Amino acid sequence: MAIQWFPGHMHLTRKAIGERIKDIDVVIEMLDARLPGSSANPMLGELIQGKPTLKVLSKQDLADADRTQDWLRHYNAQPGVRALALDTSMASPAKALIQACQTLAPMRGGMVKPMRVLMCGIPNVGKSTLINTLKGQRAAKTGDEAGVTKVEQRISLADDFYIYDTPGVLWPRIIVAQSGYNLAASGAVGVNAFDEQEVALELLQYLLNHYPQNLALRYKVPAASLHSDAEWLQAIARQRGAVQSGGRLNTAKAADLVIHDFRSGALGRVTLETPTEFAQWLKLGQLADAQRQQKPKRSAKSKTS
Repeated sequence: MAIQWFPGHMHLTRKAIGERIKDIDVVIEMLDARLPGSSANPMLGELIQGKPTLKVLSKQDLADADRTQDWLRHYNAQPGVRALALDTSMASPAKALIQACQTLAPMRGGMVKPMRVLMCGIPNVGKSTLINTLKGQRAAKTGDEAGVTKVEQRISLADDFYIYDTPGVLWPRIIVAQSGYNLAASGAVGVNAFDEQEVALELLQYLLNHYPQNLALRYKVPAASLHSDAEWLQAIARQRGAVQSGGRLNTAKAADLVIHDFRSGALGRVTLETPTEFAQWLKLGQLADAQRQQKPKRSAKSKTS
């Protein structure tokens, strides 16, 4: 299954970012700390034109702390990039953000040269929640569904510090298959764009390989007693009473439970990818995408010969 989701307003956001970036000093890209590689929009790299970038790993309280540190080291080793992890419910993240932006653009600041920051990221990554925390009020709309923010908003964090908050935007084609599953599991993709059971099975398989004790603790099933994602989904259906007439297991309801438990943190602190894993997935995805794009050319050539 290839998961794709690019609503019409995202095309407008792409154009708006391209225009706004000309006057921006620093770009803040919000990432989901549970899937930093998958939640980094490769399209933004083309749009921000080499601007200094601050990678903010949101929802760190839901992510594996050790893996979060691995991702911070990964990004901080890149030129023109700084990275920090935040929990969007933190009371005072403004100071850390302002200091990081000033490090990236030391010549900006003060009323003559105010700092102009563009905040962007994928849908449902926590941008609006963070902005509301920064302002101490509901300056930006928030919601559980992807794509709540539809228009750009300007927020004055200080007299000489402006943040432009853009709607969440994915990229036209997700070429990394595992990223599609991870984005769907996190809530970054609209619910009509994926099959919940398929996403839940992929999620369970990863957790079974990397966080088996989290599964055992949450669902009261011995970690070593089940060996496949399908077995786990069936066991969860039984354990949670998701049984239909005739004793048939309601695996669709169980899948919804698994995804909800991941999003809420009920499965514990989990991160679905490491920098090394994501680099491997990306390499395979780029290779497969290149092969797909070559097929039409070969077909056209064979017809003319």
